[in-house]
Amino acid sequence: MAEFPTKARVVIIGGGAVGASSLYHLAKKGWTDCVLLEKNELTAGSTWHAAGNVPTFSTSWAVMNMQRYSTELYSGLGEAVDYPMNYHVTGSLRLAHSEERMQEFRRAAAMGRYQGMEIELLTPEEAKQRYPFLETHDLAGVLYDPHDGDIDPAQLTQALAKGARDLGAKILRFTPATGVTQTPQGSWIVHTDKGDIACDYVVNAAGYYAQRVGEWFKPYGGRSVPMMVMSHQYLLSEEVPEIEAWTRQSGHKLPLLRDVDTSYYLRQEKHGFNLGPYEPNCRAHWVDEGDPMPEDFSFQLWQDDLDRIEEIVTDAMERVPLLATSGVSRVINGPIPYAPDGLPLLGPMPGVRNAYEACVFTFGIAQAGGAGKVLAEWIVDGATEWDMWACDPRRFTDYTDHDYCVAKGMEVYGNEYAMHFPWHEWPAGRDRKLSPVHDRVKALGGQMGAYNGWERANWFAKAGDDTSEEATHTWGRSGPWEQRIRAECEAVRDACGVLDLPGFSRFKVQGPGADDWLRGLVTGALPKVGRVGLVYFADDRGRIVTEMSVTREAEDLFVLVTAAAAQWHDREWLERHLPENCAFTLEDWTDRMSTLIVTGPQSRAVLGGLCNADLTLPWLSFQESEIAGGWVALLRVSFAGELGWEIHAENADMPAIYDAVLAAGARPFGMWALNNLRIEKGYRAWKGDLSTDYSLLEGGLERFVKLDKPQDFPGKPALLAEKQRGVKKRFVTLVVDAGDCDAPYMSCLWHGGEIVGETTSGAWGYRVGASIALGMLRADLAVPGTELEVEIYGAKHRAVVQQDRPLWDPDNERLRA
Repeated sequence: MAEFPTKARVVIIGGGAVGASSLYHLAKKGWTDCVLLEKNELTAGSTWHAAGNVPTFSTSWAVMNMQRYSTELYSGLGEAVDYPMNYHVTGSLRLAHSEERMQEFRRAAAMGRYQGMEIELLTPEEAKQRYPFLETHDLAGVLYDPHDGDIDPAQLTQALAKGARDLGAKILRFTPATGVTQTPQGSWIVHTDKGDIACDYVVNAAGYYAQRVGEWFKPYGGRSVPMMVMSHQYLLSEEVPEIEAWTRQSGHKLPLLRDVDTSYYLRQEKHGFNLGPYEPNCRAHWVDEGDPMPEDFSFQLWQDDLDRIEEIVTDAMERVPLLATSGVSRVINGPIPYAPDGLPLLGPMPGVRNAYEACVFTFGIAQAGGAGKVLAEWIVDGATEWDMWACDPRRFTDYTDHDYCVAKGMEVYGNEYAMHFPWHEWPAGRDRKLSPVHDRVKALGGQMGAYNGWERANWFAKAGDDTSEEATHTWGRSGPWEQRIRAECEAVRDACGVLDLPGFSRFKVQGPGADDWLRGLVTGALPKVGRVGLVYFADDRGRIVTEMSVTREAEDLFVLVTAAAAQWHDREWLERHLPENCAFTLEDWTDRMSTLIVTGPQSRAVLGGLCNADLTLPWLSFQESEIAGGWVALLRVSFAGELGWEIHAENADMPAIYDAVLAAGARPFGMWALNNLRIEKGYRAWKGDLSTDYSLLEGGLERFVKLDKPQDFPGKPALLAEKQRGVKKRFVTLVVDAGDCDAPYMSCLWHGGEIVGETTSGAWGYRVGASIALGMLRADLAVPGTELEVEIYGAKHRAVVQQDRPLWDPDNERLRA
């Protein structure tokens, strides 16, 4: 028997497909002194009973990248590691029952083409030629993905494990981890029933047991892993003679079928069928004391529960009548973990140094290959090739308690194939964090959306407006909200609007040395005392990590404000760069204060009657004052691009302040109007326009980069090198002849018959009367007047590159008024 390892660079807890892939990719990057611990046999969790489908389809750019990489890896993995694998690339047909679904397909197909995948859109008749047993009379169209298929999950895991072992990594089966201890230096001791292993990094890859493993990290800054477990069933049919005959005649298997509007997949399994429904009438397991999670559920299943899926099975038999001719040979009913949004937790463990998560994979077989690549990049390189915020564990903060996770997990499962319309808000798990004026906002007609758990008004409805969930099921601009958003934007343009904005991530940096520390961290300059500035943070590659506003209240007192969703991400970035034994402090004040945006040409008059502040102080100034008896910080900035102020105040004082601002004549407006307004100014949004997919120079942020300042900041050498050689892409503003739909994130930009860039956001500009898109374009085409085409849900629309200045108020005269 091999000697038990007492030291390793990385210890991975969990021996499913994702854990094995993580070990393999670490070894491929040269980190061979790594250990994987599995309490039973490899694949004993969700992997062993997984159906093994390997799609590439996604409307998330990050997830599509990850799944595409998996298909590329799997196609050559067996030969690369000398291990036999059953990987069938059959292609797949996704069925659309509506034009809205076809629009989704067109967008995904364009994204796939941009990533090099030839995804096709078929007529029902063309689909019938590829799948002769399919009923197509009620279909609007079909998406065909030639890269889709299925793989044997056990063989995949064993192949990855063999590859890792051959490179020198170790796998310890039947060796359960029992806990962890972090040393004062930040390294780890992982405890097992066979001994301890000292290591630099730990990875929680424990699948549906990830929450239990996560509890071990709480003493070191961790939190409860946001997840729950669903029961998922699929049926294996008896063999069907017609399938066997067709396969022999054609020489290949049938394409995998997904009827996404009915919510199931159907694929050929040997000479029969594998039917996997995602039923709305779903069931969560291990959620209460009456159904406790067992200590070990290795290689176990639950009893069949076919009543839940009867309607979907009946529908599938009508879609493929051949299915009804065979009996059921076996039912698989096993546990699948779900995060609150259905995407995995992949990246740094929130709040814990030198610990990572690669867990809660709902589609772990399809994503395992890409997940291993991403996890290895996080650990070895400190950054990933693709921006992976969609899967970053830090996207969930302190609002994801048990009840929330169960409600959202069931909602996601029951709507697994649902379309994610831009105007739609999912109803489960709401009201987790409320503004001090939440009830007032609702009473004014606020139609709420969730932002990092915080409820904010998206728009304000009037009596008689259709505020039903069904009304939001459209990709188009028009809807009950459209006229209200227009009026809200016009109120900000012509008079004064007020936006309640709870949940801004807010950090206070105070004490000797704070100035020097920040100067060595941001890419540009810091504001003077009494002033506000915008600063950027880069990684070592010069790519955009985050954006913050900085208010300098005193020589060594700074308040940093950033996006609500960025709270744990940005706090960790700051904490990770703190010097040892520093004399200054970093505090998170996010939950202590709230914010109003008061903006528009009459905002000075509105505020002038409420406070004694000097409202003639220039743009980007800061001062303290009092409104309605409460202390306020007034920042003369406006993300709406008009004369305006942000009012920052203690939560307890905000109701009286809000009432006073409304009584003085300000009109409430919502987040959707703010998005339209900021696009007209070319203001960037985090993780859309600003992400690690782009460098600061590509992002058009040169004025926020001081390469000649004496301090060395992260990314400075990379940005110097990029400036010398020139950027490959450049940020542009486009005016688009868009039709009914504005350009969504990652719409392809075309020129001369080829894809030359992508949009990062798009919306209608009510002040300029045009559809606007922000995007990244091949540098040689980023010239004002260049004509392009933007592919919006499959249709190409003329677009023109604009000058590098805001479309609205290009000289900022209104801001500075």
